[in-house]
Amino acid sequence: METKALIISALFIILTLIFLIRKLKPHPNLPPSPPWSFPVIGHLRLLKPPIHRTFLSISQSLGNAPIFSLRLGNRLVFVNSSHSIAEECFTKNDVVLANRPKFILAKHVAYDYTTMIAASYGDHWRNLRRIGSLEIFSNHRLNGFLSIRKDEIRRLILRLSRDFSQEFAKVEMKSMLSDLTFNNIIRMVAGKRYYGDGVEEDPEAKRVRQLIADVVALAGAGNAVDYLPFLRWVSDYENRAKKIASRLDEFLQGLVDEKRQAKEKGNTMVDHLLSLQDSQPDYFTDRIIKGNMLALILAGTDTSAVTLEWALSNLLNHPEVLNKARDEIDRKVGLDRLIDESDISNLPYLQNIVSETLRLYPAVPMLLPHVASEDCKVSGYDMPRGTILLTNAWAIHRDPQLWEDPLSFKPERFEKEGESQKLMAFGLGRRACPGSGLAHRLVNLTLGSLIQCLEWERIGEEKVDMSEKQGGTMPKDKPLEAMCRARASVGKFFHEGA
Repeated sequence: METKALIISALFIILTLIFLIRKLKPHPNLPPSPPWSFPVIGHLRLLKPPIHRTFLSISQSLGNAPIFSLRLGNRLVFVNSSHSIAEECFTKNDVVLANRPKFILAKHVAYDYTTMIAASYGDHWRNLRRIGSLEIFSNHRLNGFLSIRKDEIRRLILRLSRDFSQEFAKVEMKSMLSDLTFNNIIRMVAGKRYYGDGVEEDPEAKRVRQLIADVVALAGAGNAVDYLPFLRWVSDYENRAKKIASRLDEFLQGLVDEKRQAKEKGNTMVDHLLSLQDSQPDYFTDRIIKGNMLALILAGTDTSAVTLEWALSNLLNHPEVLNKARDEIDRKVGLDRLIDESDISNLPYLQNIVSETLRLYPAVPMLLPHVASEDCKVSGYDMPRGTILLTNAWAIHRDPQLWEDPLSFKPERFEKEGESQKLMAFGLGRRACPGSGLAHRLVNLTLGSLIQCLEWERIGEEKVDMSEKQGGTMPKDKPLEAMCRARASVGKFFHEGA
């Protein structure tokens, strides 16, 4: 009994000391926060999709606060909707905020946080970034993959041209654009095409498409399980993440094994990484190779397809913009050959259309989350170590203090010098997306080809529905359907083998 009494007394003294220390310790100066933070769950009740719209509403309810704080379970979260604060975060505090939070999906899908996207800032991440810069994203490597981009775009145009018929035909663009972007990435990574030219989808291709869709659906910073650990025992979220991770790993390992067993070495990313494995087997394990493959596939497929679908939807709703872009291409490229990547720099209006699409419909509306590795200051507020930072790029791109007539689709706005510097669709700082150069090349060349080679119309008088649905890459709620036909001058491009 005496021992029990001593233990209870000791616990009482410890709890009292903790209480007094917390009382004496100065409270951090945090950004404004919504009322009614409930015990245990905090503000989790507010996380309603689409999360970028929810966060903008919260900001407005707090007097258009450019940054606000939330208690999400056991985590403190700052949500930023200001361009100037984003610049401060990723310049002044770039190193402090260079880490990623340990979310459940990344643990299982991203090989225990070891991929370029999910890895903590440090030597391993720097090494992955260096590999990516040399093996994937350098101008030399991107130029070497140009033939793949051109071939996939030609195949898409042929599918849409329907034997160069002069009759308009109804087409569903979401799946075709997904085929294009996925084939482009997988051919770069492993030299393999998964989707054919209008033929019935084979089971493996269907499985892979569903895998990517499942990962994107689970991604994002709005999952309550990441903030309340006890939910892991009552929710099936982690089990779903594990199953998806296992299926993804099986797919990626199959591609690696296929390349390893090939008699002739190719010029793909996997070929290059396997050659590095021969010289440095302890570091370049299959796990590291698969992680690099995964990062490129997840970052370079759905995002580019979604951007192209939004861009084409905008052009259908603004035929005057479509006509102006076609006139620019006809004038500067001509009617005797297909547009090439080298033409893009001479087509500013086409580039402005892509920029305006990325402004209004950023493929990742809430930039990938960051976490503070130590205490710091952000916009005059205290950001304690471990705080998660979420940046609402979607809200920043529609900020009336930053953009004139922000809700309108006006590519002409980017004729003004410096406007494109305000975009942050690919993030900022050292953790910005390294694949932005590849994305711009593919999106500009594909969109330019669709404009040059085909005539486009809406299915009816009504405008294309521009509402979005839930998802980490902000997909359209209704997949784009349109009417298209080949232009009279296009057939000779293909017949002449251009």
